[in-house]
Amino acid sequence: MIPTNIRRLTYADLPQVIAIERRAFPTPWSLAMFVLELSKPSGVCLAAEGPDGILGYCICSRYDTIWHIMNVSVDPDHRREGIATALLTELFARVADAEPRFTLEVRTSNAGAIALYERHGFRGAGLRRRYYQDNGEDAVIMWRTPATLRGSLDDIPNAVDPLRRAV
Repeated sequence: MIPTNIRRLTYADLPQVIAIERRAFPTPWSLAMFVLELSKPSGVCLAAEGPDGILGYCICSRYDTIWHIMNVSVDPDHRREGIATALLTELFARVADAEPRFTLEVRTSNAGAIALYERHGFRGAGLRRRYYQDNGEDAVIMWRTPATLRGSLDDIPNAVDPLRRAV
């Protein structure tokens, strides 16, 4: 694993973030989307910094009592080095809620990301049909809650295990 410093993401980091975003995703976020998320006082936006600059980032917004992980990305040249794990670990440490609830969406085809989130206590609990605009792919809705950390979906409203749906 590359040694990284996990710190608050700043506006000054955005040129590097945009460069990673464009390399990492078929439909990258715009600069305006990042500026909007950074301007929210209740959000947690983190950067993983290596010796040569930003290696990855995590954007998480709070909506009422739910934390929505909006974007996690690692420079494609530095994937599988523990950077996303370091970002998620720091995110969980910074959220001071007694029993925080996190949610996110991930492409159904992104097995690596799904496995990463499952290692961190997330469980699939629904599907958003045709969520991704670039190809109409579905997204798995994943949650990390007190119940998912115990192995159930009991505290997730309308939870349906997307991996058990009829094909």
